[in-house]
Amino acid sequence: MSDAYQRLSNVLSQFPRLTIAVSGGVDSLTLATIAARQLKDTTIAHAISPAVPDEATDRVRAFASSEGWDLRVINAREFSDPNYLKNPTNRCYFCKSNLYSRIAESCSGPIASGTNTDDLGEYRPGLIAAKEQDVVHPYVMADISKRELRDLASGLGLSGIAALPAQPCLASRIETGIAIDAADLAFVHAVEKLATERLSSTDIRCRVTKTGIRLETNAPADSDTIAHINAFCQAHDRVFDGAYPYRRGSAFLQGEAV
Repeated sequence: MSDAYQRLSNVLSQFPRLTIAVSGGVDSLTLATIAARQLKDTTIAHAISPAVPDEATDRVRAFASSEGWDLRVINAREFSDPNYLKNPTNRCYFCKSNLYSRIAESCSGPIASGTNTDDLGEYRPGLIAAKEQDVVHPYVMADISKRELRDLASGLGLSGIAALPAQPCLASRIETGIAIDAADLAFVHAVEKLATERLSSTDIRCRVTKTGIRLETNAPADSDTIAHINAFCQAHDRVFDGAYPYRRGSAFLQGEAV
């Protein structure tokens, strides 16, 4: 196995028991697969929420079935937190605080996340919540980057997830300061599914902004797709603000935290 795998294995061996928080993306799924194969006492925790696409939950359930995981599906209840719903700059703090609290209530042992070294250079208030609740980050402890963990997934034969594009939660599509609403998240997901069916772009985002609905893609959207999305927006009483080049995190606006 690779040097990165050995480093991660050495880190995991420090924990006789571990609960992996799994979102359904390549980071956490790869970590969960390696940990569950190596450790005798591993629990996999996955949160369902309006902010989590059904496809992510289906992916986690499929892995749990094929790998024989002890899977706990929980409701993080962040939609009961008014601070989260306000969608402030540090919204992720409230999301992760609720998530880790619910996991701790239903699972035992330290909680581990799929945070990797590339995440440390970004503004991630969720890491503050993780620190407050003693969440461990095995990839960081093993000095593993996003590229290396994708290589780990490929090396394990997890070709179906190794190339998965980044898919942060649906709430990240809502511009900072616009209240989080489950109906908006469902609409965002529907638009992204429509665009994915018609485009070859690997990065597709539907943004809810103060000026309307924006479609962002890393390759230009054709006129037919734009017209189709516009018609879909009109049918749902939404204002379509046009198609734009994909810009990572463009819905995040610096402002006051709660």
